[in-house]
Amino acid sequence: MKEKIRFVLTLVVVVMMTACNFTETIYLNADGSGKFSLDVDASAMMGIAAEQGDRKIDSTFTLKSLIDERKDSIAKLPLVEQQRLKKLENFSVRTHVDQVEKSFLFTLFSDFKKPSDLVDGLSVVKAMDDLKTNGSGEKGRLSDMDKMATDLKYSFDGKKFTRKAAVKDPAIQKQLTDSLATIRPMIEAFTYTVRYHFPKKIKSITAKDPVFSDDRKTVTLQYPFIDYIERPEVMNFEVILEKK
Repeated sequence: MKEKIRFVLTLVVVVMMTACNFTETIYLNADGSGKFSLDVDASAMMGIAAEQGDRKIDSTFTLKSLIDERKDSIAKLPLVEQQRLKKLENFSVRTHVDQVEKSFLFTLFSDFKKPSDLVDGLSVVKAMDDLKTNGSGEKGRLSDMDKMATDLKYSFDGKKFTRKAAVKDPAIQKQLTDSLATIRPMIEAFTYTVRYHFPKKIKSITAKDPVFSDDRKTVTLQYPFIDYIERPEVMNFEVILEKK
């Protein structure tokens, strides 16, 4: 099982460094609890999967199992880093790779008690990469994601839902933007879709070009992935629900 987890982690890291389409999904209940998932579709890059062998994978594991496996080395980390990893224990990872179907998908998913408990999905991927290399003295292949100085927060008071991202350090954000120059053409092909399901009908939303479900309880928004990295504030919005 440990060998399979390591193999899956390697695939996840490879996927994050190649062309992907991301879909962030939230199912929100009336009491503020719900389910979160980040789906990554890299089926268009099946050549990358071929480098890992012609094997079929359909696997699910918890981050808690990975954290428990690395508990001795994690105990040596600064307390703030230990606490950061502790928050990720509720996440699970599902991976599906099939050369015949030409599919390469993985999903991060977790239940939450309130939206403020949620963390940025890509920060979880970064933590997975850290855990994979923890104790080796080497930086993970996604170490540059540390430069993504974005603070993403969610809130819900029963009537209004808010998704708000803020740049924590403009100087670091500029460094990140400059460092992307060589791979910008590839990143510009990525998309980031947000799909949220609410317990009541949506009365209004501040985002541009929303697509609603027939019952108006679900909204879908699509952004260029480059906005997620360079201009996270353009993905900020508020949703007001109807009273009934």
